Amino acid sequence: MSGERVLIVDDSKEVLEILRFLILEPRGYRVLEATNGVDGLRLALTERPDLLILDEQMPGMNGLDVIRALQEQNAQIPTILMTAFGSEELVVRAFRMGVRDYVIKPFEPEEMLKAVERALAEIRLRAERDRLITQLEEANRRLQQQVQELNTLYSIGRSVTSRLDLETVLTRVVEAAVFLTRAEEGLLLLLDPESGDLVLRAAKNVDTKRAQEMRIRLQDTLAEQVLRSGEPLLIGEGQIKVVTGYLVYSLIYAPLRTPERGTFGILGVTHRTKARSFTTHDVRLLCALADYAAIALENARLYEETETARRKLEAVLRETDEAVIILDPQQRILLCNPAASAALRISSTDVVGRPAAQVISNRTLLDLFLNVARRKQSLYAEVLLAGGRTYNAHLTPVESVGYVLMMQDITHLKELDRVKSEFLATVSHDLRTPLTAIRGYVDLLEKVGPLNEQQREFVDRVRRSIAHIAALIGDLLELGRIEADYDLEMEPLHLESVIDAVVESFRPLLEEKKLTLYWEPKPLPLIRGNPRRLRQVMENLLSNAVKYNREGGWIAVSADQQDGYIIVRVADSGIGISPEDLPHIFERFYRGQGPEVEEIEGTGLGLAIVKSVIEKHGGRIWVESQPGKGSVFTFLLHTMEDNPPLFRPLNTAPGE
Repeated sequence: MSGERVLIVDDSKEVLEILRFLILEPRGYRVLEATNGVDGLRLALTERPDLLILDEQMPGMNGLDVIRALQEQNAQIPTILMTAFGSEELVVRAFRMGVRDYVIKPFEPEEMLKAVERALAEIRLRAERDRLITQLEEANRRLQQQVQELNTLYSIGRSVTSRLDLETVLTRVVEAAVFLTRAEEGLLLLLDPESGDLVLRAAKNVDTKRAQEMRIRLQDTLAEQVLRSGEPLLIGEGQIKVVTGYLVYSLIYAPLRTPERGTFGILGVTHRTKARSFTTHDVRLLCALADYAAIALENARLYEETETARRKLEAVLRETDEAVIILDPQQRILLCNPAASAALRISSTDVVGRPAAQVISNRTLLDLFLNVARRKQSLYAEVLLAGGRTYNAHLTPVESVGYVLMMQDITHLKELDRVKSEFLATVSHDLRTPLTAIRGYVDLLEKVGPLNEQQREFVDRVRRSIAHIAALIGDLLELGRIEADYDLEMEPLHLESVIDAVVESFRPLLEEKKLTLYWEPKPLPLIRGNPRRLRQVMENLLSNAVKYNREGGWIAVSADQQDGYIIVRVADSGIGISPEDLPHIFERFYRGQGPEVEEIEGTGLGLAIVKSVIEKHGGRIWVESQPGKGSVFTFLLHTMEDNPPLFRPLNTAPGE
């Protein structure tokens, strides 16, 4: 290291020249000279050199006198003492007075250079220490400033996310902007959608009267540049006009923007009375605060929209006749409308926040709650409540909400269905007697006299019509029994055995129509069902597959296990079902339209019976078909290991 200033005090010109030109200046030291003690003391006090090389013997004022005088003036200058007459006593005195080193004349240049280096080592270390301390102090100051800025930003961010008082949040944002940028004034302006002007929403240190009147028209203004570009603006040269009569020396404008709304406002800070400038760091801080303000405004807008929607939803749920209960993912009640409260005889307010299982005692509903969490799919069931009312209950998982239970009062529909079933049973029973009489008299016609060919044809037509009506009456009675749960006792059974027995009974008919049958029975889990009714399902499906097939076609039957279900499919290569007929295929008395089906006999009740039986078993049936390419009827039933008897899946098949 070099560049230190060294003061040489010696009355010998030769010594001065040696020290200056041979030892010090070649190594970069800057040299001061004095030829006597008085001048040396004066230079030492005025110039304060980094090192003093002092001769001990000088006229007027010797070296030790100079050192003593410097100490009296509290001037701590590292000193090397030179002497031609060294003694132990002088050395002791010199070091006691604070001399760093002691050199005896004559000396070698290298010896003096080492003495200089040793003497300056301490001052160099002290200078380095002072430099590091200064750097640490500056770094600490910057760190404290950054911590203060971060604490302020964190506080604003917490206010944005935790407070709904928009005015307080915006005021805090403006105050933080003024504080962090050390500005004189701060203002937050929002775009008025009607006038297109910027209107002051919050301010700091702005005159109250001016704040009330502040409105910035955008044409050809700095604010317009920010709104148009969506970028911050920093200006700090000369006086700038914000609005008429409002001049500032420097300002920063930061845009308020969101992806949904674009730029809709400005956060600004200004120096109005003093010609101070802002920095790019101030711009970054202001942009962060502007983002917080934009988030607060967007949150307020969304909260208002949500509250409006919530109030509308509450009004709808309050006035609807359907019972509605909303549950969170842990099945705690979030909302219970008056209809549900009346139906279940619970309080619509006291139950909020409580688990549904604690406030609802109906066994069917409790089974729904238990199984919907496990199955993660919509379920439905008929629920009989106190007072004899029957409800159709739908429990549906809703993402990010939990579950929604809707219950429709179907008591009147059940009563109508009962009356209808009784009517059909009565009519069907009453029709059997005259049909029997008609059939008997038709059979007697040939016994009372010979019939010609045309008469025999008419009699055969009458017999076929009687058979058709009898089959129709039989199907009606059968459907009524199924819907009334008559003869529907359930027992554990292997469905593949039922299917195999039906398939074997159809083989002669299939051979007669030259149809190929594909069926490979495989072991399946037990189900709980009625073997007679399930046999009836397979007979109807296979009967349709035969009737609506083409000669030389095929029928494929399969039964597989998947996700706790047994899935049975009956596919054929028949004429198929038109898209217009497909939605109505399971309705009573419905038969497809078209020349292909006009000559095929049927009552229109076979698939209605199939659907009713499957639903009574807690399952579901559906069909897929294309005209001219055949149809696939699919039904599913729960296995006994996964067979809740009180609910049914809603509009969902495994794997769909």
